[in-house]
Amino acid sequence: MATHRYAAVTHWEGSTGLGYEDYGRGHGVTVPPAEASLTMSADPAFRGDPTRVNPEQLLLAAASSCQLLAFLAVAARARVEVVAYVDEASAEMPEDDLPVRLTRIDLRPHITVRGDVAPDRIGHLVEVAHRECFIANSLRTEIVVIPTIVVREL
Repeated sequence: MATHRYAAVTHWEGSTGLGYEDYGRGHGVTVPPAEASLTMSADPAFRGDPTRVNPEQLLLAAASSCQLLAFLAVAARARVEVVAYVDEASAEMPEDDLPVRLTRIDLRPHITVRGDVAPDRIGHLVEVAHRECFIANSLRTEIVVIPTIVVREL
């Protein structure tokens, strides 16, 4: 079996010398070998820049993206034609439930398939994809998948 390895480089410069209120939360992240880089910040609730992506959003995006990719793979292996997939995902992080963490992720994929396929079969493939999602399998956070399925005739 192969072992897959991933790298990320996170970089920040500034000074925390004046205390919690005064240091910049902006930082950069690259994930070699990808050329794209992200300019990130903390959640605005923690004095971050609301115009930048924060780590909690990235975790949510990773869970949503992984479910999408797992579902497309499962559907393709099952010879089901998926023509559209849009997920309006959300996450919750209550500050009164210690340690503070994302406690729930809701994935709401709107899946459009084409052909003679029962919605129940698509629902089953969604469940299989969730079980196969590497990110979901890596988290303690409750992840709930609430699909909407549309079947278009040929």
